[in-house]
Amino acid sequence: MNKNKTLFGLPSKVKFCKQCVISNQRPITLVETKHTKNKKKETTFFDKDGVCDPCKWAIIKKKDIDWKKREQELLVLLDKYRSKDGSYDVVVPASGGKDSIYVAHLLKYKYDMNPLTVTWAPHIRTEIGQKNFDSMIDSGLDNITINPNSKLHKQLTRLAFLNLGHPFQPFIIGQRVVGPKIAIEKNIKLIFYGENVAEYGNRIKDNFSPLMDTSLISAFDTNNDNLYLSGERIGDLKKKLSITSNELEIYKSPTQKQIKKSNIQVHYMSYYRFWSQQENFYYASENTNFQTADERTQGSYTKSNGLDDKLECFHYYMMMIKFGMGRATWDAAQEIRDGKINREEGVTLVNKYDTEFPDKYFQDFLDYLSIESEVFHKTVDSFRPNHLWEKKSNNWFLKNILK
Repeated sequence: MNKNKTLFGLPSKVKFCKQCVISNQRPITLVETKHTKNKKKETTFFDKDGVCDPCKWAIIKKKDIDWKKREQELLVLLDKYRSKDGSYDVVVPASGGKDSIYVAHLLKYKYDMNPLTVTWAPHIRTEIGQKNFDSMIDSGLDNITINPNSKLHKQLTRLAFLNLGHPFQPFIIGQRVVGPKIAIEKNIKLIFYGENVAEYGNRIKDNFSPLMDTSLISAFDTNNDNLYLSGERIGDLKKKLSITSNELEIYKSPTQKQIKKSNIQVHYMSYYRFWSQQENFYYASENTNFQTADERTQGSYTKSNGLDDKLECFHYYMMMIKFGMGRATWDAAQEIRDGKINREEGVTLVNKYDTEFPDKYFQDFLDYLSIESEVFHKTVDSFRPNHLWEKKSNNWFLKNILK
């Protein structure tokens, strides 16, 4: 790699937000089927004072949003869609984590809706993840869980890691399409997700709309050989894995035409109610017996995030490798914006935990992807941008230390 080359077209000069702990390397959410190793990523916007969009939004939502008025908008919306016979009237994509539990439980028990929760199964569910998922169902919520072909899903996950350093990509695609597909199939006109991705890094203007950009859930046609999955053209992928379009059908999203024809509406709860992960945790704990892990999540300091899937820690580990920001950065930035910790505390936590290797589930990860540890480490190192990392005495270090 060229000494000065950056992966994904990231800014060559690293700058940290003056208010939280993220840097200008944080990529915004994109359409996954356009994602290749050479695809340039758009990153979170920083203003002239060095403040990121999520921090500016955190101030706006505390000071300028009339949340009572927003809830009235929610009541009007739900009155429009609420069924009269108790049939399902809203789909809630739900992992069994605190945030999706909050949305589904709130819709049923506070707003008298009839939600159907839908889940794209995790790669390997953790014990605490299973307990929390069961608690969600036991609280009185119906659920449909989609389990993809495990053999194929493992192959796609392996290729996504090797080609993109993004082992979670097939899961993310499945997770995005499962709600709209089931809503259309069952003729349910309303879908509710938790927070807008703009809460954490996409353009601040997106927070002022209650609706999801449907390009995020309608971009994947498995019959289009020129789209990408796991870093491979679908046409090439079919040949490489000896599979058909039908075998990829479960990952296929509804088309824009289908979404328009079905007249479904995809909304964010974060538009209508003040969004706080900490408060969501308290709500889920009080109402569904949601539990934290006995020990903190590796790569961070919290016990309530990243509980569902044994492979999730490697998603955040690879984010740290590629963008210099891991799970601790994500968690600390949000807690700073929510006023739970100050920036100085956040800096200490990030520098202590962000680069921690998630060894607890390392063998599970290797077994799931059918790779050896040597291949893992070689692949990881191939995704370290030269402007972020340097090697000294056979050890890797970040060049830019958060201060």
